[in-house]
Amino acid sequence: MKTIWLLLFPICIAIAWLLGYRARPKEEPQRKSTIPRNYLIGLNFLLNEETDKAVDIFIKMLEVDSDTVETHLAVGKLFRRRGEVDRAIRIHQNLIARPQLEKIHREQSLFELGQDYLSAGVLDRAERIFLDLVSTKTHSARALQILIDIYQQEKDWEKAAQSAIKYEAITKKNMQPIIAHYYCELGEAAFIKKQYDAALEYLEKAGAADKSCVRASLVQAKILMEKTEYKKALTSLKKIKDQNPDYLSESIELLALCYERLNEEDKLVAHLKQLLDEHPRVPVVLILAEHIRKRKGDKVAANFVADYVRRYPSLRGLYIFINIYVSNAEGRAKEDLHILQNLMKNLLANKPDYQCNSCGFSGKSLHWQCPGCKQWSTMLPVHGTHEAIA
Repeated sequence: MKTIWLLLFPICIAIAWLLGYRARPKEEPQRKSTIPRNYLIGLNFLLNEETDKAVDIFIKMLEVDSDTVETHLAVGKLFRRRGEVDRAIRIHQNLIARPQLEKIHREQSLFELGQDYLSAGVLDRAERIFLDLVSTKTHSARALQILIDIYQQEKDWEKAAQSAIKYEAITKKNMQPIIAHYYCELGEAAFIKKQYDAALEYLEKAGAADKSCVRASLVQAKILMEKTEYKKALTSLKKIKDQNPDYLSESIELLALCYERLNEEDKLVAHLKQLLDEHPRVPVVLILAEHIRKRKGDKVAANFVADYVRRYPSLRGLYIFINIYVSNAEGRAKEDLHILQNLMKNLLANKPDYQCNSCGFSGKSLHWQCPGCKQWSTMLPVHGTHEAIA
């Protein structure tokens, strides 16, 4: 990398200087098209790996012969990419301080300075610069995009939502699914503080932004359950099947609890059987097997799970089957099943429960925003063929 820097830096200086020279109006008196002596001195320092001396020479050269904005911008970018953000900030600030600088170049310099502050982690200064650039024609969309990233880092979801709405208006890109997550973040924060009415209002906004927002339905159901409004909670949970059946596993336990609190376990069993026919999932099997075990015993429950595993082979399904079957086993068979049970438990402990379908990031916890690629709604529960035995 150091060798590449030594080669690129003087080349970029020379190219930018020559381009600036050729870009001058024809009526301007012709200057001798030779590279300045200071440049050659700086190049010599670079070739001798005296980088600090070379950098000082180039900065002095730019300060003395700063006819071209492009030269400053090129050098500033190189400093930032090299990690010397302080030098990049100095160059861009010097540019902006020039009273004769054209508007388009001032805006570009401001944009680069904002990028410098981002690289340095000075988010408040970066935010102020990009807020100013939102009103410009050339940088408004990119400035809003960066502001959205800043507000996500700061978890300022209100400002993130406002910026996303403006960004959608300018670019015509659909931001509603992401905006729905911002409202869900606000709803969850209010829920934690037991501000249930405020939380439900945010979740209503999330649902209005994106009708397929599973997260809004889940959080809404949790709040309604806290308020002991179980029928309304069931209504929210039943939406998930149509919103995105991949997330059914997140709703099954809540759904079962609602039916139990309403003393409607027969309706629960009927509903789960329907779900199992339409969307085979291990969590559905687990709850159904438990209800069958209570009513008809371990053997019938084990046969039910065995039938499911034969049709939809999976490690998790097999583990449930072993757990039920081991209680009826005796002697050596029971010992062998315990060995297999522990083996299965260890295998599953090393398997992720969720995986991002965008970047492949995996883990044991559900993140609505992938920690890897920062995309929303890309982390999905692992089931089906992803956990198959074969």
